[in-house]
Amino acid sequence: MSNYDDIIHMERPQYEDLPPMSIHDRAAQFSPFAALVGYDDAVAETARLTERRREMSEEEVQDLNEKINILTERSDSRPLVQVMYFIADPRKSGGRYAERKGRIRTIDAYHRRLVFTDGTTIPIEDTYAIRIQEEEQ
Repeated sequence: MSNYDDIIHMERPQYEDLPPMSIHDRAAQFSPFAALVGYDDAVAETARLTERRREMSEEEVQDLNEKINILTERSDSRPLVQVMYFIADPRKSGGRYAERKGRIRTIDAYHRRLVFTDGTTIPIEDTYAIRIQEEEQ
């Protein structure tokens, strides 16, 4: 004998002032919902990794300054370079390192940035390394 034997075969009650709910509406009551809107995005953002900006040694700073001087002298020939630079993350501390290959149009000393022929700019303070490509003859 079950605890519900006395009511299991009874019909569902009907109320005059409350019409029966459609099957679709009844199912919607039990569908999953996001109790914490944005929680999954917050967890994904926290899990996203960033790198810390590396401190450059004196030798690396000296090498970078030499390369910038060479590029300043050769700016008329628009040398082909490969630049490694840091991009700060807008949402959390740290960022990532990226590389850009292209021709340098000029070095903007006033704004302290490298300007490529396509208009892309990289701040010198974010530049980690420059490799000047030798032109193929």
